[in-house]
Amino acid sequence: MNNPYEILGIKEGASKEEIKAAYKAQVKKYHPDKHQDNPLYELAEEKLQEINEAYEYLMKNGGGASRGGGYASGGRAGSAGSGAASTPEFQDVRSAIDRGDLARAQEVLSRSAVRNGEWYFLTAMLSLRRGWYNEAVTNLQTAISMEPSNFEYRSAMNNLMARTGAYRGGAHDRGYQDPNSQLCRFLQCWCCADMLCDCI
Repeated sequence: MNNPYEILGIKEGASKEEIKAAYKAQVKKYHPDKHQDNPLYELAEEKLQEINEAYEYLMKNGGGASRGGGYASGGRAGSAGSGAASTPEFQDVRSAIDRGDLARAQEVLSRSAVRNGEWYFLTAMLSLRRGWYNEAVTNLQTAISMEPSNFEYRSAMNNLMARTGAYRGGAHDRGYQDPNSQLCRFLQCWCCADMLCDCI
């Protein structure tokens, strides 16, 4: 997760005036209207969303110095917005997920006695790596409800919603838009029957 100061291209501890000036400059640079007939249109849209989230986060949290050591140089925060640093246990989970060692991440999360916002966030990230989107969304929603001002959790949710929205849009274009279509109903019935009896 990127540091909101880095997204806006300013130093940590910048004043609100500096944050506002940087925000305006970034919006001018990446506004999708400037990239209408350009293959970079979607990228500019995503970048603008990221800029808006960074600006909103910094303005809500007073700008100035980041809280509780907030953002490390690596751009990852343990619990940005809550002021609490990530525990070694959760750092281990993050490293395991980054390495693709999902079994290790699951093991550490399962035995953890802590069930805070970061636990639900990491559980969501693990689910996402496994392709379990519904579980990822549910756990992210729980993390956000526990720590509403956490930029990392909100950013992850926005990215996930954008990704699943693009998938749904693609499915719609291929003719799969109606969940009540006869084909969908037939497949649902077939799957249920397959699970309930050995005749199929």
